[in-house]
Amino acid sequence: MPKNGELKKHPATKYALITGCSGLVGSGAVRFFCERDFQIIGIDNNFREYFFGKDASTDWMRRQLEEKYPKQFQHFSIDIRDYLTLEQIFKRFNFELVIHTAAQPSHDWAAREPLTDFSINAVGTSNMLELTRLYAPNSVFIFTSTNKVYGDLPNELPLIELEKRWEIKPTHRYSRGIDETMDIDNSVHSLFGASKVAADVLVQEYGKYFGLKTGVFRGGCLTGPAHSGTMLHGFLAYLVKAIAKGIPYTIFGYKGKQVRDNIHSSDLINAFYHFYQNPRPGEVYNMGGSRHSNVSMLEAIAKIEKLLKKKGNIKYSDDNRTGDHIWYISDVSKFKTHYPNWNYKYDGDQILEELCKSMVDKSYSVKKEEAFVINER
Repeated sequence: MPKNGELKKHPATKYALITGCSGLVGSGAVRFFCERDFQIIGIDNNFREYFFGKDASTDWMRRQLEEKYPKQFQHFSIDIRDYLTLEQIFKRFNFELVIHTAAQPSHDWAAREPLTDFSINAVGTSNMLELTRLYAPNSVFIFTSTNKVYGDLPNELPLIELEKRWEIKPTHRYSRGIDETMDIDNSVHSLFGASKVAADVLVQEYGKYFGLKTGVFRGGCLTGPAHSGTMLHGFLAYLVKAIAKGIPYTIFGYKGKQVRDNIHSSDLINAFYHFYQNPRPGEVYNMGGSRHSNVSMLEAIAKIEKLLKKKGNIKYSDDNRTGDHIWYISDVSKFKTHYPNWNYKYDGDQILEELCKSMVDKSYSVKKEEAFVINER
C-alpha cells in the first residue's frame, strides 16, 4: 500500500485520479471536480521542490486541499515512475476520469538530468496509460502536453518587429494563432520538448489504437495565483513576484519583445470538463490564451509595474535561449468548434490583476540580495 496509509473508499459513484494534484493545474482540477461531487485520489510527490528548490514546493497547496476537502480528497506521495505502487491505486478504484498533469516542466532543467526528465515525462505517462487501459478502460484520460512539441518551428514564421512586440504578418495562415497542423518534426525541441512529444504521441496512440478516451491539451503559458512560480518555470507568476520583491529579472534575447499567450488554469480545467462530458479518443488540441489573452515581455513588465506601482529590476541579455519561441499564440478554434459552449472567463489583464493582487496578499520570504536569472516559459 502507499506509504500514506490505507486507501479509503467512499460510497460516491464518481472517482477521479489527478496526478500533480498540488500543482497549478492539478490543484485547480481537484477543486473543480470536488465541487462537482467527485471523490478525488491525488498523486503528487512534490518533485517540484527537487527541480526548482524550496521556494517552488507545492506542499502548501496540498495542505490547503486536505483542509478544504477532508472527505473528498485523498493525497498520496507516489512517484509516477513507480508502476507497482500506482497499480495498487488503480486496482482499488473504478476511475471514470484520469487527469495527468504530473511532469518535469522545464526545458532548461531537463538538460541537467536528461534521464530523469524522460523517465518522468515519457515513462511516467506510459505507466499511467497502461494502467488506465488495464483497470479503467472506460475512463476519460486527459493529458497536459505543451506547445514545446512544435520545437522552434514557430520561429521560422514571417514575423514583423513592432515597438513592443513581435507579430506575424496579418495575411499568414497562422495570423489568428498556431493550430494543430504545425509540424512537430525537424526542429529543436529541447530535451523537455522531446520527452513531452513522446508522451503526447503515446496518449494519442492509446486513443487511436486501443480506443481509450484520451485527450491531449498542448498548453501555451498556463498561469494563475496557485502557481508556485520559479526562475525556471512559471514565467508570468514569477515575473510578478520578481517585480514585487525587487529580484533582478533577466530577459534573454529578442529585445524583450517575445510574445506568449497566457491561459488561466481555471479556463483550461473548464475545457477539460467539456472534453470529459463528450470525449473524442486520441484528439489533440492547442490550448492557450489565443488572441484573447497574449502579451510580450515588455508589455507584461509595463502592466505589472503599473499594477504594483513599483519599478522592476529588469536586466537584459542578447543571448536568447536555445529553442525559445519568439512569438507563440495558440489557435483554439478547433476546440471551440468541437465544444462550442466553452469560452474564456479571464483575459490577459484580468490574469495579471489577479496575480498582482495575490502577490500583495501573500507573504513571501525572499532575500533581498538574491539575484535570480530568469528563464521565462
